Amino acid sequence: MRNKALGVRRAFICFLLGMAFCSTSLLQNSGAQERPGQTIFYTHGRMYTNDPASPWAEAMAVADGKITCIGKMAHVLLDCGGSQQGAETVSLEDHFVLPGFNDAHVHLGGAGADALAVQLRGVASPEEMQKRIAEAVAHHKEGEWITGGGWDHTLWPDKRFPNRQQLDTVAPKNPVILTHISGHVAVANSLALKKAEIDKSTPNPPGGEIEHDGLGEPTGMLKEAAAMALVKVRIPDPSPEERRRGIEIVLANVARNGVTSVQDNSAWEDFQVYQQLKEDGKLTARITEWLPFNASLNELQDRRAQGGYRDPWLKTGALKAVTDGALGSRTAALLEPYSDDPSSTGIFTYDPDKLRAMAIERDKAGFQLAFHAIGDRANRICLDVFQAVAKANGPRDRRDRIEHAQVVAPMDFQRFAELKVIASMQPSHQTTDMRWAEDRVGSERIKGAYAWNTMLKNGVRLAFGTDYNVEPISPFRGLYACVTRERPEGGPRKGWEPQEKISLEDCIRAYISGSAYAQFEEGKKGELKVGEYADFIILSDDLTKIPPSQYTKVRVLRTVVGGRTVYQAN
Repeated sequence: MRNKALGVRRAFICFLLGMAFCSTSLLQNSGAQERPGQTIFYTHGRMYTNDPASPWAEAMAVADGKITCIGKMAHVLLDCGGSQQGAETVSLEDHFVLPGFNDAHVHLGGAGADALAVQLRGVASPEEMQKRIAEAVAHHKEGEWITGGGWDHTLWPDKRFPNRQQLDTVAPKNPVILTHISGHVAVANSLALKKAEIDKSTPNPPGGEIEHDGLGEPTGMLKEAAAMALVKVRIPDPSPEERRRGIEIVLANVARNGVTSVQDNSAWEDFQVYQQLKEDGKLTARITEWLPFNASLNELQDRRAQGGYRDPWLKTGALKAVTDGALGSRTAALLEPYSDDPSSTGIFTYDPDKLRAMAIERDKAGFQLAFHAIGDRANRICLDVFQAVAKANGPRDRRDRIEHAQVVAPMDFQRFAELKVIASMQPSHQTTDMRWAEDRVGSERIKGAYAWNTMLKNGVRLAFGTDYNVEPISPFRGLYACVTRERPEGGPRKGWEPQEKISLEDCIRAYISGSAYAQFEEGKKGELKVGEYADFIILSDDLTKIPPSQYTKVRVLRTVVGGRTVYQAN
């Protein structure tokens, strides 16, 4: 009894004095790492739980990778063992705590390759791109491939695609291919085209396009994966060591940005690197890996068995199909021609009947389907396919998804809800695309674009992400887009198509628990609740108390996944 009384008294003293003498301070760079059977108490925080039934807490206890207690300080300290002699505590010093972000759509493998390639994000002109390629040539042997990505022609004065001659000028003896920021088009130089045996007589591959000039010669521009693959298949595969080095750089960036789970679309060789990292105890985010929809059913079933689908850290998930292109490159499939190019309605990459047959077969085998669809025609066809799948195979909890859902015809929003299709969207795309999106589709169709609020009002479930490496991994850019619909530097006043703004709370929910639902993991992560994974982040600022213009300046002080600190700011 005496020991119990001392423990209670100690808890109250710690409570009154702010744990100053009986806990580790967050600002002391605590290296608190949970060990099996050990409990760590996080106290004196302002914790946004993302649980509508109990949205705020002050303290929580973590053990064996999960939250074991959460609530008011007195409850956690008195009722959950925080008063025990020697209990390890971390004082959060009133910092804001949030469940870790769950990015519903990333490309870690592509980001890893980018980390080791020529960086072209933000280049302001073709001349600046040429300068970076020339610098790369100086560090490559003659004949070695040079790859890069991230260029965006809409930032350039003339807003034209580059061409092979511009690359030939600075890299005549190295094959070069540079991927657009959207990932849906690329430019190759003459030597790369020659190695791919592409000339004026080469036919367009199904679902892709080789652009030609007025004389019928290839310009170097390759549109959509089928066309880009003609060149990219000639590039030697990176070594396992190179692949791992790039992915380790990327995972460090993921942790630094407060992302604790990702739903990834990368190559199987990248998944094998994740497996190695997990075996080495160095995996710092939970990864659900999508499988390629186009693979044979036998291969898909084999990879599902190899990768597992129940491991809390690493597993396989949905089947990803890319049904159209991107709005910026005018390859998104539209119902009517582009407003700024009446000759084109974009590219739908499948025969709709074949897509439907494949979807029915894969759904029958128990796979979740995730279809990339950006244009309104692509979205409609995908909804038609999902409807046909449900009719053919009967009801079940499918959680089929449309990735991006960027331009949706007015009559199709309700169909998302009726078919229970998840809209997996990326708010930061709107921040980037608003410079030119209305030019592409006009003033009427734009009302159905990046329409998060309309989705919510129609009862559609949202799952948010970033599309990293197309956009930066930072979820705070997405929060800013949700609430303001303004450019990063501010404006237009009151936001672009402001009727589609959503609240901070709804945006957080879509980024965290909505994404968990989209991968069948609600109740496991996404909220700070007893029994859920101890995946949380500690931030420099309280998002609920600062103006939205400050969201992108918020720093992550600590990222914790499964009770383990995977990132801590200096």
